[in-house]
Amino acid sequence: MRGIFWGPVLAMIATTALAEEVGISADTMSVTVQTADGAVEIMRNQDPEARLGEPWVKTSRPCPNFCIQPMTPAPGVTTIGELELLEFLQSGEAVLVDGRIRPQYEEGTIPGAISIPYTEAADRLGELGCEIDFDGWICEADTQAVVLFCNGPWCGQSPTAARRMIEAGFPAEKIFYYRGGMQNWNMLGLTVMPGAS
Repeated sequence: MRGIFWGPVLAMIATTALAEEVGISADTMSVTVQTADGAVEIMRNQDPEARLGEPWVKTSRPCPNFCIQPMTPAPGVTTIGELELLEFLQSGEAVLVDGRIRPQYEEGTIPGAISIPYTEAADRLGELGCEIDFDGWICEADTQAVVLFCNGPWCGQSPTAARRMIEAGFPAEKIFYYRGGMQNWNMLGLTVMPGAS
């Protein structure tokens, strides 16, 4: 008789547990951000059984080129996590820059990101509020902040972009580095969309 009673109770508890929503934080289920294509809702994958797909499950890549990156790519640059990145996206106080090569961006990126491959970062500061000068770039104190990211803690593309931007005249204190990149973003089940071609 006891087994008959507990069976339905356990089933009900399991069903309730599966019905719980997967939030971004305890009080935030989703964040809506404006992109060039309109508003996009960023949320975590609601399937508690979801798993990472390729290439994000791969843990070992040869170094070089895939060496673990420092927490801070250059003096003056601030490293941030997902919650800070979402705050920047909501406030519009920073331009989100995908520093990866264009095909990677087009395959899938963080909603709202623009593509400035690391190889072009120092040459495209005009898109970030700087003005060209005979000796390079002039970036005023009111230049908009930039959040750089690439594939993850083992990816050197956005750290290289940050260093090249600073050398070209972009203020280091206006650069924020999302070190977790696409690997952490995918690991957390956050919304990914194809980059604009």
